[in-house]
Amino acid sequence: MKAVILAGGLGTRLSEETHLKPKPMVEIWNRPILWHILKIYSFYGVKEFIICCGYKGYLIKEYFSNYFLHDSDVTFHIGSKKESYDVHERGKDEWKITLINTGENTNTAGRLKMVRKYLNSNEAFFFNYGDGVGDVNLKKLVELHKLNQKKVTLTAVQPPARFGALDLDGDSVIRFKEKPTGDNSWINGGFFVVEPSVLDQINNDESSWEQEVLPDLAQRNQLSAKYSGFWHPMDTLRDRNKLDELWRSGKAKWKLWK
Repeated sequence: MKAVILAGGLGTRLSEETHLKPKPMVEIWNRPILWHILKIYSFYGVKEFIICCGYKGYLIKEYFSNYFLHDSDVTFHIGSKKESYDVHERGKDEWKITLINTGENTNTAGRLKMVRKYLNSNEAFFFNYGDGVGDVNLKKLVELHKLNQKKVTLTAVQPPARFGALDLDGDSVIRFKEKPTGDNSWINGGFFVVEPSVLDQINNDESSWEQEVLPDLAQRNQLSAKYSGFWHPMDTLRDRNKLDELWRSGKAKWKLWK
């Protein structure tokens, strides 16, 4: 199966970083969050990706065009008649990545429809946002999708709490605690499995995946959900710092690979 990743939005709520780069290129430790997402998929054997670029998409293209330099030991021969370089040890990632310019102002469903010709017309595909990570079991997600035989299966997650909690006994504070999740509500965390026929209902570039396509599928009983554990978005600088902290402390639950 192929995976389509949305990577074209403006990321205005993370403007401290996104004024210089597209949101999926904002780093967790020393790697773009887009790399982390591809590694999650790669862990489950997904090797082919279609990335919907938009805002500052050339930076994503430049990153992958020089990917082997980021991940390999290299010797450069400079000043000789024919400058060259030797790659001593390449990284282990074996990916086929297609980068498509889907425009800066195109909406989410519109971006997806624009890459239709790069998908297999008779095979379901993964679809995901380029700004969130999780410990999603993609194998079980596909199994559920096949079992339910619906057009789309999404990953339902509980958003992380923004604040810690207090245990109170009357007017006495007993302890502080960090809440692992938010208010017990379930939200759409991405990590979709999508049947190609869904693309037929996307009208134009302005169509919204979240506000038009998914509600319509739910109304027609063509949308199912797989519940997941850890998930964390990167919407704000606070989110980025939290993900960075989890990675540095060895608590990055989305790191399924060795």
